[in-house]
Amino acid sequence: MKLNYRGVSYEYNPPVIETSEAKVGGKYRGLDWRFRNIKQNITLQPPVNLTYRGVAYSNRPTVSQEKAPVSIREQARWLMITKEKATNNRVASMLRRSAQEVGLV
Repeated sequence: MKLNYRGVSYEYNPPVIETSEAKVGGKYRGLDWRFRNIKQNITLQPPVNLTYRGVAYSNRPTVSQEKAPVSIREQARWLMITKEKATNNRVASMLRRSAQEVGLV
């Protein structure tokens, strides 16, 4: 397929992926649908070092070090803190609106 982008012509051949139809399917708004399974693994693009406006980057970013697993207690603590912050923000917003309606602000 011949494509053109900002005056530059190039040829693009999309990869062909072989699939097989699964048994799961149904009808939605009068049309039949089926899940499709890929027959072979997809090959990833090779890593390339690129530069954009003088800044180097890669199309395959490096994997950072894995973080230590967080304990259940720590997760519960963070959930409680974020819920409390959301509640405080909601209350402050309601008080501001009430103050504006009464004419205090």
